[in-house]
Amino acid sequence: MPEPKRPLKVFLCHAHADRDPVRGLYTRLTQDGVDAWLDKAKLLPGQDWELEIRKAVREADVVVVCLSKQFNQAGFRQKEVRLALDTAMEKPEGEIFIIPARLEECDNLESLRKWHWVDLFEEDGYDKFLRALRVRGDRIGAITYSLIRFDAKAEKERKIKF
Repeated sequence: MPEPKRPLKVFLCHAHADRDPVRGLYTRLTQDGVDAWLDKAKLLPGQDWELEIRKAVREADVVVVCLSKQFNQAGFRQKEVRLALDTAMEKPEGEIFIIPARLEECDNLESLRKWHWVDLFEEDGYDKFLRALRVRGDRIGAITYSLIRFDAKAEKERKIKF
């Protein structure tokens, strides 16, 4: 009997100032069957948050760097990006692993310029984002519910603005 496919694991790297739009992205992803990792949703009281974040980045199938005007300021998220870059070096060349996702008009990080970004604030941005997740999931044998049974009308009705 073939092994059942597991959900795609997606780590969301973001600035705390962007917690509301990133929470919306997290909600959408989980509704779409993705095993999304967001610090406020996954960390438990008493856990070593830095250790858990490092573990989550290493175990992720995709790291989404949620870019905004606030993102470039100093903070732990800069370490998360470096950890994601180090982890990406261990992946086969050409694999989708890091996705820069702009929440608003802003600059991309110099260290992420080699990867094409997605503008989640554009009307078709989330659809493009899901296509990239589908490609990654297909390559590694992971699955998400809505990526298989995409219903455009239902998607439009539950659209969450970024």
